[in-house]
Amino acid sequence: MALSHPLMTVNGDTMCLILFSYTKHPGYRLVLVANRDEFYDRPTLPLAAWQEAPTIYAGRDVKGSGTWLGVSRCGRLAALTNYRDPAAQDSQAPSRGLLISRFLKGADTPENYLEKVRKSGHRYNGFNLLVGDQKTLCYYSNRGDGIASLRPGLYGLSNHLLDTAWPKVARGKHRLKKILDGEEGWGVNELFGVLSDRAIAPDDQLPDTGVGRDWERLLSPLFITSPTYGTRSSSVLLITNSEEVTLAERSFGPNPPHDSAGIIRREQFTITSAC
Repeated sequence: MALSHPLMTVNGDTMCLILFSYTKHPGYRLVLVANRDEFYDRPTLPLAAWQEAPTIYAGRDVKGSGTWLGVSRCGRLAALTNYRDPAAQDSQAPSRGLLISRFLKGADTPENYLEKVRKSGHRYNGFNLLVGDQKTLCYYSNRGDGIASLRPGLYGLSNHLLDTAWPKVARGKHRLKKILDGEEGWGVNELFGVLSDRAIAPDDQLPDTGVGRDWERLLSPLFITSPTYGTRSSSVLLITNSEEVTLAERSFGPNPPHDSAGIIRREQFTITSAC
């Protein structure tokens, strides 16, 4: 499939699918899984402790200098998706991924931080931002209606607003719920399995976001493949009720159909107030 470039200014340092259970599972405050989709030639650094801020764990988009998902030893976490609207893109807008690094490095509460972001949100291309600490998880979109403090529940977020029922969001939430509600044990590998789903949505269920039917079809699976663009990494973030954190990342190369195993990196720690 020959690709034009309707997404070239849309992606970068953002996730493209986030599914998460918040204070709903009896053993976990947060179970979050996410896929980052991007052109294969965009340079990226994998999950690691940041050299300039070693209490922060995240990957890094080299071009934009931001990240798409990160967590800190003091319990701060943030994740971002773009809002897909190529007709409204500004190539000079600041990097959305910096919204994550600023929160992870800062000390504002999630609500106060998002209030600051809300005041400057018009400067950025469309985004959805999740930020949280040990007490609160909040959501804000500069294409939405305001800041929301999230209640316990199962949520899905792609490239529209929170819980917009795109096929990949509905399918992903169903698969995640089935695992978390199951009687058999589960772990990181089972959660990575949710993110590996490559089922293409029927044409009559595709959204119309202005990128054309061929792109809508290509972008409809949870895990995306094409010769030049696709899922670059999958992430699993677990935070137990006793504040034990696991962040695992599986990276994929530029040769579809990809190595199904990927390259896995993992960070584990217990949240501390001494940050």
